[in-house]
Amino acid sequence: MTQIAAMAYAAIVAVVIVFQLCLVAGAPWGRLTQGGRHEGSLPAPGRIAAALSIGLLVCMAAGISSAAGLFPHWPAWTAWAALAVQAPSMLANWATPSRAERRLWGPVTTLMLGLAVYVVFGTS
Repeated sequence: MTQIAAMAYAAIVAVVIVFQLCLVAGAPWGRLTQGGRHEGSLPAPGRIAAALSIGLLVCMAAGISSAAGLFPHWPAWTAWAALAVQAPSMLANWATPSRAERRLWGPVTTLMLGLAVYVVFGTS
C-alpha cells in the first residue's frame, strides 16, 4: 500500500508541476497562488518562484517515492525532508488570504501531506 500511496503522491505532484509550468508561461491564475495577490498572470518574480518550486516538487516526489522502495532510490532522509516541507506548505495553503487559493490548494496539500505521512511512517 505504501507504493500505491507514493505513486498517488507523485501523480498529484505531477499535476501541481503542470500548474506551475502554466504559471511560468503566463496563465492568468495569480489569484490561485502566492497569496492571491495578483489577478491575472504573475509578475516576473512570481513566475521565477513558480519555476523554482518545480525543482522542489520533483525532489519531494523523488524522496517520497524512494521511501516506498520506488525510483530513484534516494536515502531515507530525503523523504523526511519532503515531509518537513509538505507540512508547512499545507498550513500556508490553509492560512492564505486568498479564498480561492485556500479552496483549491488547502485540500490538495492536505491530501499530499496525508499520503506523505502514510509512506514515511509506513516504511519507518
